[in-house]
Amino acid sequence: MPVQAIISAVTERIIARSSASRSAYLARLDLALEQGVHRGALSCTNLAHGFAAFPANDKLKLKQQKAPSVAIVSSYNDMLSAHQPFEQFPQVIRDAVRSVGGVAQFAGATPAMCDGITQGQPGMELSLFSRDAIAMATAVALSHNMFDSAVYLGVCDKIVPGLLIGALHFGHLPALFIPAGPMTTGMSNSEKARVRQLYAQGKLSREELLEAESQSYHGAGTCTFYGTANSNQMLMEVMGLHLPGAAFITPNTPLRTALTAAAARQAVAISAQGNAFMPVGRLVDEKVIVNAIVALLATGGSTNHTLHLIAIAKAAGIVTDWDDFDRLSSVVPLVARIYPNGEADVNHFHAAGGTGFVIRTLLDAGLLHEDVNTVLGHGLRAHCVEPFLDGEGVRWQPVPEKSADESVLRTADAPFSNDGGMRLLAGNLGRAVVKVSAVKPQHRIVEAPAILFNSQEAFMQAYKAGELDRDFVAVVRFQGPRANGMPELHALTPALANLQDAGRRVALVTDGRMSGASGKVPAAIHVSPEVLADGPLGRVRDGDMIRLDAEAGVLQALVPADVWNTRSMASADLSANQVGMGRELFAMFRKVVSAAEEGATTFDLPAPLHLPQEHVNQLAVPEAQSASDEDALNR
Repeated sequence: MPVQAIISAVTERIIARSSASRSAYLARLDLALEQGVHRGALSCTNLAHGFAAFPANDKLKLKQQKAPSVAIVSSYNDMLSAHQPFEQFPQVIRDAVRSVGGVAQFAGATPAMCDGITQGQPGMELSLFSRDAIAMATAVALSHNMFDSAVYLGVCDKIVPGLLIGALHFGHLPALFIPAGPMTTGMSNSEKARVRQLYAQGKLSREELLEAESQSYHGAGTCTFYGTANSNQMLMEVMGLHLPGAAFITPNTPLRTALTAAAARQAVAISAQGNAFMPVGRLVDEKVIVNAIVALLATGGSTNHTLHLIAIAKAAGIVTDWDDFDRLSSVVPLVARIYPNGEADVNHFHAAGGTGFVIRTLLDAGLLHEDVNTVLGHGLRAHCVEPFLDGEGVRWQPVPEKSADESVLRTADAPFSNDGGMRLLAGNLGRAVVKVSAVKPQHRIVEAPAILFNSQEAFMQAYKAGELDRDFVAVVRFQGPRANGMPELHALTPALANLQDAGRRVALVTDGRMSGASGKVPAAIHVSPEVLADGPLGRVRDGDMIRLDAEAGVLQALVPADVWNTRSMASADLSANQVGMGRELFAMFRKVVSAAEEGATTFDLPAPLHLPQEHVNQLAVPEAQSASDEDALNR
């Protein structure tokens, strides 16, 4: 089915806007392809270093320079529940690659921090910047130029975007992402939220809170709500970077292991020595970026991806912005309700039909581009399947025609709502995004006096002192990437929810971020430009009437223009945010970071290569080979 007109128009807008930078990126990719893997040109000393510790048979294969070599780049650590399962993956990958005639090496590890642990703590101010640090670590891992393709092990928040940004900077190499899967279901997410609100009211002890949290986060795997981590996994599938149905298979199960082995074998198949060469820089194009935005909106995914998808696109020379998100949201229906947009967790969502069902219904409605490349070859329709164990291997079969639970998952022609629930706000306070899919209609428009805070700690002090029992808009400033690394302000959620439940009209306006679990209180986040970039939040004064209208897309201080335009910018002492917990090491990031709407990145769009024309004319662009859907899946 052809894509809908708005989908097509947004795609064409992105293609036109990205023409120069995408061409520059592809020229870099083609130059790297022409040069080939460098191990063939390495000196004997260099090459000997590269395989010194290899088993004899693997060493022989690399000496002969005939076998494909697969890099393993992992974010493993055993503190993070989502990444702990990766401890066992490298050996599974090595064995699977050997079984199809290749070799695999653990090329390098990347940082992996957990926003759930650092919420409300100084370490959270490193979180967003860790994405670009992970991309840099990925580049270091691949810089030895020993590899023909790579597999990436990552799950959470900034980690998957960082890995993909790093992979795209080595876009001449094929890439395949391998997840660890979610933990099994524990305490329901709604009950967990209720307990947190009771604790914020002082009605539960810390011991009771910790017991509830331990029942929620109780084993290996990702948290089961639909925050940034699980949004990452959905996006990797829709972008064609996972094997189909891989996202939400729980860790330490035979199917999980079989999928990991199958992914490793496919990494060989898509290498230049395989039969379906697919460099990741060709795979991730403008249509794939639009597909990712559509899937994010259709499932009520994390607001953090209004930063990350822009940054990922930028790494591939593609320019997108919040207008694209807003236009797509107007025509993309909400087909999933997963907490915080509903009661179900991702295990329930997977059982109801999962990612394959979402992809199929969006394709059938003309809301996704089908004619894209994936790790299976050409065409997204091949990903409308789900995996099952077949002995020690995997077989795929079509996803069911009907959702197993329509309170969780529906078709695009009978959705929960007719739009994606993520809106662009604009006005004299700047540009911001708001996620309304979990906000009830009666709470989507708030007009109330501003109360200014320069930190979330100041907000919580006022809340605990009983000073906020009224209608107000909390304006939390100096939370942008230049100021303090743009931390998530999720610690404010229970307090704001309590005030809203008590009948108060409340909202949040900030140049910071909220969690991927942004919930039922209207929050204008990522306000851009931030205060330290002369953003207009610096002109707000206590008592100014603020209008946040998520229906009409308005974010406005109701102050006469002649008064507003003559106000001086606010200032704050941010020295306490610049040292301690390693923050001083990230000073360079704060100095060079781009605006939130530009992805809050520390890297630039690709610039044209200045090569002699005769050299440019010699660059070859290899065509990806197609494989039949069933053969590719079951190979």
